[in-house]
Amino acid sequence: MSSKLDATSSRWYKEPWAWIIIGILLVSILHGLSLLFAGIKFGDSLVVDNYYDAGVGINKSLEREALAQKLGVTAQLNIDTERNQVELTLAGGFTQLPQHLVLNIISPTIPEQDRQVILQPKSGTNVYTGIIADVVKGRRFIELLGQEQGKDWRLFEDEDVATGKTIALGDE
Repeated sequence: MSSKLDATSSRWYKEPWAWIIIGILLVSILHGLSLLFAGIKFGDSLVVDNYYDAGVGINKSLEREALAQKLGVTAQLNIDTERNQVELTLAGGFTQLPQHLVLNIISPTIPEQDRQVILQPKSGTNVYTGIIADVVKGRRFIELLGQEQGKDWRLFEDEDVATGKTIALGDE
């Protein structure tokens, strides 16, 4: 009877199925550890930590956009990447043209590609110019900020930016 047991059983490390199961477990553990390492090292920068402040910011943005719509603010934006210059023609029912404008060119996915340009008026006209640090191309969020009688207004568009292309803001 013991010879029958010896003939049908063998050591566990000599069985191929034992090594297959151990291999699957080891691969799963290594894969899990690599995902944990990647998650810790390369955190998601697009996640907002403070949701309340983000919600308050959305309400302020909506108020600024409503003021821009009430004033009838529109703008024509040209970005000349060869000369690194931005030119913007502003129109609207202003009591007085803004002393300066802030143009934010925001990448939807890469914060390092966001650009901010301060636009100054050309000697009392409704044309504003500014210098941009480097080439901006592709899909971007265009945000134009200004003031009217101490209140902020905002134009915001999702546009494809290219050299020589005129971008219309506030035309909806």
